[in-house]
Amino acid sequence: MTGTPKIELRDVAKAFGPKVVLNGIDLDVGVGESVVIIGGSGTGKSVMLKSILGLLTPDRGSIKVDGEEVVGMGTADRERVNHKFGMLFQGAALFDSLPVWENVSFGLLAEKRCDRVEAKQIAIDKLAQVGMNAAVADLTPAELSGGMQKRVGLARAIASDPEIIFFDEPTTGLDPIMADVINDLIVKVTREVGATALSITHDMASARKIANRIAMLYDGKIIWQGAVDEIDNSGNEFVEQFINGRAEGPIQMAVRA
Repeated sequence: MTGTPKIELRDVAKAFGPKVVLNGIDLDVGVGESVVIIGGSGTGKSVMLKSILGLLTPDRGSIKVDGEEVVGMGTADRERVNHKFGMLFQGAALFDSLPVWENVSFGLLAEKRCDRVEAKQIAIDKLAQVGMNAAVADLTPAELSGGMQKRVGLARAIASDPEIIFFDEPTTGLDPIMADVINDLIVKVTREVGATALSITHDMASARKIANRIAMLYDGKIIWQGAVDEIDNSGNEFVEQFINGRAEGPIQMAVRA
């Protein structure tokens, strides 16, 4: 990687009481790169994402965005940095009481970046980018299928033409065909917007399709990272167990009695 990383994590740690979730994360995401973090449930993927977004404060370590330290940053500067971000939430996370177009342009309206007429046109344009026609704009989320809701969530993620897009388990709850459609759209819109992408998932089909590089998080650390085409020959027994979905191996899942 050449130049300043778009996102840079160094020795990032976070614990909740006695439970250590992140234990020294080191990760770089280059400008225009798509990096996918894989790992089982409860391995700290979401905590890492929330730490970058400023929703959680690490116990130690450094997080930089475009070379600028964001840990401990003041509110005004944090808001400025957060304007660079777009986010596709797990389960789409749409507002039931708002029509689709207001969901898509919610951030723009909340920050008074445009009036309602302009916001609706932006929403229609972004819906078109994810393969939805203008008629969808006036529907409510309840009138949409799960796959369509995910598309609306993706349109919202790109509404402000963000420099960085975060994808939180983007294919959760979708059938394999719709999941593949969403993966293709993620690749397409990320390229069109010219954004850097950081995703978290346990869906290997999704990871293989949307990533330039994959990193595996286990026991609070990045235990392997490399190009997508290297993962099948990682030489790491934890990675091999995870990507092949085997019960037997060094990863022991916590099972309640």
